[in-house]
Amino acid sequence: MAEAARPTPVSDERVKQMSGMRRALIRPELGGIVGTIAVFAFFLIFAADSGMFNIQGVLNWSIVSAQFMIIAVGACLLMIAGEFDLSVGSMIGFAGMSIAILTVTLGWPVWLAILLTFVLCIAIGALNGYIVVRTGLPSFIVTLAFLFILRGFTIFLPQLIERKTIIGGVSDAAAGDPVAWLFGGKILNGLFVWLGDAGVIAVFERGNNKGQPVVDGIPLLIVWAVALVIFGHILLTRTRFGNWIFASGGDAQAARYVGVPVNRVKILMFMFSAFCATVFATCQVMEFGSAGADRGLLKEFEAIIAVVIGGALLTGGYGSVIGAALGALIFGVVQQGLFFAGVESSLFRVFLGVILLGAVVLNTYIRRLITGER
Repeated sequence: MAEAARPTPVSDERVKQMSGMRRALIRPELGGIVGTIAVFAFFLIFAADSGMFNIQGVLNWSIVSAQFMIIAVGACLLMIAGEFDLSVGSMIGFAGMSIAILTVTLGWPVWLAILLTFVLCIAIGALNGYIVVRTGLPSFIVTLAFLFILRGFTIFLPQLIERKTIIGGVSDAAAGDPVAWLFGGKILNGLFVWLGDAGVIAVFERGNNKGQPVVDGIPLLIVWAVALVIFGHILLTRTRFGNWIFASGGDAQAARYVGVPVNRVKILMFMFSAFCATVFATCQVMEFGSAGADRGLLKEFEAIIAVVIGGALLTGGYGSVIGAALGALIFGVVQQGLFFAGVESSLFRVFLGVILLGAVVLNTYIRRLITGER
């Protein structure tokens, strides 16, 4: 018996067919990938001979990128959940000042000061989220209020206690503290010494450090950044909670109908954003050995720009932690690359504005591809 003819598949006109090119275009990381390639190509052409890509240069822009990356991860997950946190920059200054006052002024052990600061800042993040979900106020307004509240306390408290807005001496207090090392230490020191002895990397030719490698380890700031990116990516793409984050930002009411605890998701994302800001602040305090009332200025906007470059929609429900990390990498490379290329550093702000505008235009086009809008 002849084999029965198979029915010819009929496309459903209700389903929007999408080409391979179109599928590539709606990947949230696309803008970050294109931007990263373009930035590296530019500086490889115009700054290759300046030392930007030797081991010291790479470490310089890697540290700056890692700083952006830490706060971008928290901002990314929160934006995908449909909310903003404009208090991140002030949280950085507040957390750093909290650690400095507790350790230098009050004489607390550094590990205890760090622990209490994390608890306090995460609680403030939870308060941000609670006010947003309970009142229905826009997170833009609520966190803008906390931006001023936290910055005000960051300036007022050290003036009240120490009669100054910069508190030093943290490095001396943190000497030998294991928790402080987790934020201000370095790893792979022995490997870099060996590479220096083998002539693979440069060593100091004179002075007290003669014979020592110019780079003596990888700062734990970079380790924190990589760890948070990996954690955020796995959480967002491999867990049920990640689906809840997308659902909460895409259509909160529909998500509630299918059992997603939208309010809890949003509050937890505000807490995670505060956690990332506190990690940044702690690393910064341990690096400089001091806290200043002006630390963290404009960091909230830089974090949001990195996330937007990485493909997140301002309307929520769409984005990528990897894309946000690439956006942060672009920031770090450009900020340091302008110096290596001999370009006026103030043009970095011009770059931020231009790339933000371009990213928003690209993301709007992508949203129309997804939704079928014209």
